Amino acid sequence: MQVYGSEAIRNVAVVGHGGAGKTSLVDALAYVSGSSRRHGSVRDGTALTDTSPEEIEAKHSIGLGLAFAEWKGVKVNLLDAPGYFEYIGETACALSVADAALIVLSATAGVEVGTERAWEMCDQLHLPRILVVTGMDKEHADFLKVYEAIKSHLTPRVVPVEVPVGDGKGFHGIVNLFSGHCHEYKSGTKGEYEHVPIPEGLKDAVARFTDQFTEAVAATDDTLIERYLGGEEIPREDFSAAMKRAVVSGAVVPLLCCSSELTYGVRTLLTEMVALFPTAAEVASPAEAPLVGRVFKTISEAHVGDLTYFRLYRGSAKNGDEVWNADHETAEKLTHLCAAQGKDRPEIATLSAGDIGSVSKLKNTHTGDTFCRRESPVRLPPIAFPEAQATAGIQPVKRGEEDKLAAALHRLHEEDPSFHFEYSSELGQTLIHGMGERHFNVILQRLERRSGVKAELIKPKVAYRETLKGKAEAQGKHKKQTGGRGQYGDCWLRLAPRPRGAGYEFVDGIVGGVIPNKFIPAVDKGIQEAAARGPVAGYPLVDFMAEVYDGSYHDVDSSEMAFKMAAIQAFRTVSEKARPVLLEPIVEIETFAPEEALGDVMGDLSARRGHILGTERDGRLTKVKALVPEAELYRYSTTLHSITHGRGMHHERLHGYAEVPGDVAAKVAAEHKKDAEG
Repeated sequence: MQVYGSEAIRNVAVVGHGGAGKTSLVDALAYVSGSSRRHGSVRDGTALTDTSPEEIEAKHSIGLGLAFAEWKGVKVNLLDAPGYFEYIGETACALSVADAALIVLSATAGVEVGTERAWEMCDQLHLPRILVVTGMDKEHADFLKVYEAIKSHLTPRVVPVEVPVGDGKGFHGIVNLFSGHCHEYKSGTKGEYEHVPIPEGLKDAVARFTDQFTEAVAATDDTLIERYLGGEEIPREDFSAAMKRAVVSGAVVPLLCCSSELTYGVRTLLTEMVALFPTAAEVASPAEAPLVGRVFKTISEAHVGDLTYFRLYRGSAKNGDEVWNADHETAEKLTHLCAAQGKDRPEIATLSAGDIGSVSKLKNTHTGDTFCRRESPVRLPPIAFPEAQATAGIQPVKRGEEDKLAAALHRLHEEDPSFHFEYSSELGQTLIHGMGERHFNVILQRLERRSGVKAELIKPKVAYRETLKGKAEAQGKHKKQTGGRGQYGDCWLRLAPRPRGAGYEFVDGIVGGVIPNKFIPAVDKGIQEAAARGPVAGYPLVDFMAEVYDGSYHDVDSSEMAFKMAAIQAFRTVSEKARPVLLEPIVEIETFAPEEALGDVMGDLSARRGHILGTERDGRLTKVKALVPEAELYRYSTTLHSITHGRGMHHERLHGYAEVPGDVAAKVAAEHKKDAEG
């Protein structure tokens, strides 16, 4: 395929709420430009960038899709990001290598949760944006209503640069305020149009929006605003340059409209992206500079293996080049250098600075790694992935497939770094962490489909602890005679509580040699071994002092093992007398929710035995801080999503341990006993 220089490349992340029409629009952009031969459909499972079985079945994007549109001598790289929160890690990947964002809104739904999240992520990265309202041909489409919602919920800097002619089934044209022309479309075309007079009923609205648009752009340039206020007609080329500067700086956010299914308005959208978004040359360093690139996505495909997608920030790469992976200090060869057009990958001889490409079968390269030259090593900052919102236990349905499950989970993490897993030896469980139940369901589907591992989610166990509230002492004696040499160990232990978090302390209080020094470490070892299973429910006993202060021994029969066994017996006796209690992990949680859901959010936290610490305003949302027992937070993200209609999110960190109420402790002990018997 054609090689494009940096000045002829635009890198655009296509983002917004799930179901807003992003994938359909990307398909239409590639088709109308002639870069894709067919016009696919999400509904039919033929969309250009929704290619996995899970996406075709769900009829929405799950992973990041890549495509491109060639228009007016420019290659527009399109990064089609999923819109649902559970796949927000894919949006982070897309935005990490984009120079601009196309934010897609449904003409019937307007500003939704995913729109707000995408907008905030673009704000954090200071990305230029164009807003586009899709589905203007759908019943109940309302461009003006969406425009007002954008002003209220996203930004007052939005400026319509197009006005639709008709809506719903009557949508057949668009007035472009930039050119002043009315475009009339005919069905069955690739978005071609004819210039026709502006309908009488729209002239007032067009004049009003044209004034608003012109003034907004002129206000970003001191010279232009003087000319505009002086009544001077501003030449198109002067205005175009000012418009681009305004968009790149974020001072103006253009609003366009289209129908992806009919392809109406798609050609103008392509033109505006080429004209208004920054070129890769304006963002990337020159091609002559030493190579630097970032891997932003890894995909596993049957019969192909791992596919690695990367963006070059400076320098250029040729097919067959050797590059240096600075993160793993290893050389990699870029064989079969390709562009990405959905699941098709046309090979490309050279990749210019600023462009996006893919290669296969790299040995030791992962998402987030930096490519460079060995003689000029560089490591780019890591991609900022969102914090996991949900945790679950996972196990294979068929026994004996634990190793197979672990290997398959590792491969899935390579593809999706917002999902990760760990094996907890303390809990005896494999735990997975991700963005929510829908995310986990996709993981289960992929495990079975790709690796043949059928797995199930289970409730994660809780790392309870036990401690003492009182002091006590008791004797432990281990005496055994078996005909030959016997076993004899005798010790007296004293246990006492220590402050929370102080840990275990062993005190040697033996005087007069009643227990020889060589056996004292065995007593300590026996106490620690016995403390791994506390007296309340069998959980580790923590934060206590153990003193051995008396005992006796036998010249022949005493041994380290005998004193270890005596210490275990003494510990079991004395720990039950020292008022043992169960401790549970307490999580400090910060929940972010809209004001109207605040009462329900705090009520839910209280019902989970939570203690509310306070609330404070945080941008669009209110932050609620609380301390909640970890045991009560299973599936919290699902409940929060339901209460806040998808707008809520939360952060967790371990705060410490606290005593469990008596009734709860009894229930935990009974469950632990049942599990042990099972």
